[in-house]
Amino acid sequence: MTDLEFMDQAERLLSGIEQSCDRLNDDTDADVDNQRVGGMVTLTFPNRSQIVVNLQKPLHEVWLAARCGGFHYRFDGAQWMDTKGQGEFWDSLSRYASEQAGLPLRFAA
Repeated sequence: MTDLEFMDQAERLLSGIEQSCDRLNDDTDADVDNQRVGGMVTLTFPNRSQIVVNLQKPLHEVWLAARCGGFHYRFDGAQWMDTKGQGEFWDSLSRYASEQAGLPLRFAA
């Protein structure tokens, strides 16, 4: 994957996170604040816990930090997969956000 291809896929991912937050806030009782600064999106939940998603450009990875730990994802040509075999990005983000929000949340591309 070239740097340009990585940035294209990563931009889609970060935009998808922002759009998912807007949808969740409109359609559910969630109150998830999202703030983007460059290649990083911070999700803040009502209990003040956070999830941070940021780009690691030199590695062509996206890193996710949640209350339960940190995870690295690499695009496999179809989806963002955990580099240690822990699953797909959107499923993981949904699970960790649900845990931190205390209600079921579904993030999707």
